[in-house]
Amino acid sequence: MTTVVRPKNLTRLIVLFLAIAYTSAFCSKSRIYGNCRRECSLQSTPEEKAEALRQQAQKLKEEVRAFDEAKQEVIEEEKRKREKVVAEKSERRLRYSAEVPILKGNGVEEVERVDFPPMVGGERKSFIFSVEADLPLGLILGEDEGGLPALRVDELVETGNAANSGIQVGDILRACTATQTTMETPTWQLLAGGIGQPKTKRFMYSTDGRPFEEVMDAIGSNRMDPDERPAVLVFERVEKN
Repeated sequence: MTTVVRPKNLTRLIVLFLAIAYTSAFCSKSRIYGNCRRECSLQSTPEEKAEALRQQAQKLKEEVRAFDEAKQEVIEEEKRKREKVVAEKSERRLRYSAEVPILKGNGVEEVERVDFPPMVGGERKSFIFSVEADLPLGLILGEDEGGLPALRVDELVETGNAANSGIQVGDILRACTATQTTMETPTWQLLAGGIGQPKTKRFMYSTDGRPFEEVMDAIGSNRMDPDERPAVLVFERVEKN
């Protein structure tokens, strides 16, 4: 069976073909025109290029400045932390130390700051202090009821030397001056067969963990000081809330 194309249908086909062709040509032309516009926009003047470079340089400069500021802030923060640690150590050193006379090897006595690690623990805070007081002190020492290896002030005479020097009931004795008499012989006497002469020296005596009688003897030995100096005592006191 033979298909016959009618003129009317042929005309329609021709019109449809022309419409498709025109639309395709228009789209291609639009794409070309758009690409041309983009290419034209990329073609900047020297002034515009210089301005773009200036803006990039300014942006880079701001980024570098922000980085330097951040780095400086980190350095300052580390400095503040170090200063805080040093301040805390210094404060702790002052809290748990006292200036006391120290007998040197050459026989000369020098005042130095000596550390006394805190004996009181837990949440209670304490501090170390030293006093000078003449004998008799006018106080009664007793063993610590809490089990600390030290003697505590149990009683005080109100008008006694200890009370007048600032010692309080409850203070923990940590050290005191004591004297000791030894025989010393100069070298020339040793060569000549001399027996030497007695000499009394004063020194600091740690009372931590020492027997009661030994501590009392050490305190009493200050009466033998040839220079008749007051006794130096070191205490630890618990701060009251």
